Amino acid sequence: MTDLSYSEEEDEFRARLREWLAGVLPGLPPKPSPDDWPGRRAYDAAWQRMLYDAGYAGLHWPVDAGGQGATPTRQLIFLEETEKAGAPYVGANFVGLLHAGPTVAAEGTAEQRARWLPPVLRGEEIWCQGFSEPEAGSDLAALRTRAVRDGSHYVVSGQKIWTSHAEVADWCELLVRTDPRAPKHRGISWLAMPMDAPGVTVRPLRTLAGSTEFAEMFLDEVRVPVANRVGQENDGWRVTMVTLSFERGTAFVGEVVACRRTLAALAGEARATGRWDDAVLRRRLGRLNAEFRALWRLTQWNVSEAERSGGVPGAGGSVFKLRYSQARQELYEAAAEVLGADACDLDREWVLDRLSSLSYTIAAGTSQIQRNIVAERLLGLPKGR
Repeated sequence: MTDLSYSEEEDEFRARLREWLAGVLPGLPPKPSPDDWPGRRAYDAAWQRMLYDAGYAGLHWPVDAGGQGATPTRQLIFLEETEKAGAPYVGANFVGLLHAGPTVAAEGTAEQRARWLPPVLRGEEIWCQGFSEPEAGSDLAALRTRAVRDGSHYVVSGQKIWTSHAEVADWCELLVRTDPRAPKHRGISWLAMPMDAPGVTVRPLRTLAGSTEFAEMFLDEVRVPVANRVGQENDGWRVTMVTLSFERGTAFVGEVVACRRTLAALAGEARATGRWDDAVLRRRLGRLNAEFRALWRLTQWNVSEAERSGGVPGAGGSVFKLRYSQARQELYEAAAEVLGADACDLDREWVLDRLSSLSYTIAAGTSQIQRNIVAERLLGLPKGR
């Protein structure tokens, strides 16, 4: 039976982390505006450097990659305590720290781990994600961006979209088709592409919530060294599943704590405005509180199972992602109810969060994709055609 309790050493780690956070957070400068991406990169990089210098960066990453070699449970404690304390979010470091880096740690060569992982942990290099394409929809394996071998390089041409943090990134985790004749899941490779390579054009996209963390990216005969391929040629789909396992399994878990903090603030707002007298609203907030507590316990179970199976999250991450994306949207629908007429004021707290919550239905794989994974891998149902 899986043990979800914490050891004495883990409790001591939690206490030291709380003390450190209480000492450093009051001295942090104000956060840059949402559209100031160079400023946000500098802010996020400075916070990451502080974590690195204090020994809290890459807690569960391998020691030979600059990490601490700790268990994923300690990383879970880190996420929980930093969110509770209101510490800066990973921001521009999201892709590098939460799924590109862990993928390189799990699948990269010793040389690749030594080259790419320490700069991520020190906040010196930012990664973006080049997975989605305009004509592929939710079928990631339908990608068309091609990479043709030319000696010691691949020549890459195509287009990506919804490329997170491309505007300020140094590297891109890029999926390319290296064998157009192979079945679509077998002719793909996973490359690390330098974003300053000739032929890379980035155009920021403005979302419904007004932010520009996404971009479309055009690739015109970009030369990427073969040495930058993670995994074997045409085996990129398997490597991609590792990336997506980290993205769905652990990348959003810190946000659960943030949602519980928002829920508490909503309850306070409702009491202050008299909305708390509405029994239907109270039941709605109470159910959401139970929902986020259950999601946190599910996270603990997923991390515990990952520890037992070698560190890569399993299909349980899809259960988490599916339910979390729904609960997050329900949270901000409840926020709109608490706000009343103010829910139309874009300057009001939680209004932009409500708009951005809609994107969680498609982020890291659509809800339909997650349902298929749960049906096939956990419930053993027949694979759809």
